[in-house]
Amino acid sequence: MATLRKGNCYRNITRAYTRKSKVKSKGFIKTVPNSKIVTFSMGELKGVFSHSIYLIAKTPHQIRHNALESTRQLVNRHMVDDVGIKNFFFQILAYPHHVLRENKMLTGAGSDRMQTGMSHAFGRAVGIAAQIRAGKKVFVVKVNEGHVDAAKKALKLACPRMPGTYTIGVEKN
Repeated sequence: MATLRKGNCYRNITRAYTRKSKVKSKGFIKTVPNSKIVTFSMGELKGVFSHSIYLIAKTPHQIRHNALESTRQLVNRHMVDDVGIKNFFFQILAYPHHVLRENKMLTGAGSDRMQTGMSHAFGRAVGIAAQIRAGKKVFVVKVNEGHVDAAKKALKLACPRMPGTYTIGVEKN
């Protein structure tokens, strides 16, 4: 089974490439891979909370859907353990919509005679990513005043799992 490329291959924002071909069916992506994000909202969905803590991007970049899902699991687990399932609301604000493509190349002896190289290099869809601009809010955790520090700690632990640099912002509702 093929492995994923490193995240730094996809972290820079690129324009969506449109292939111009004489054959119409070769000019668009036929299938989009399913998102690995299981749910976008967790915790007490209908609760009213006094503070909102945001994870805000400092630089423009792309975040793959598997990195968002990994971070979602980490933040949700820490919030459930620290404050309980009924004392917070957690939501992913970034939606992965950009299709990532990869032109797989064979390596090794004799592989130069087995592939088309860059002559038909549109690539296959391998995943999706959320394009994040500077200043965009990626996650929000809503809690009451006594649990603000726990939410800040959970979001601080989320930063190393994703590309880019982030800051944590606190707003009173």
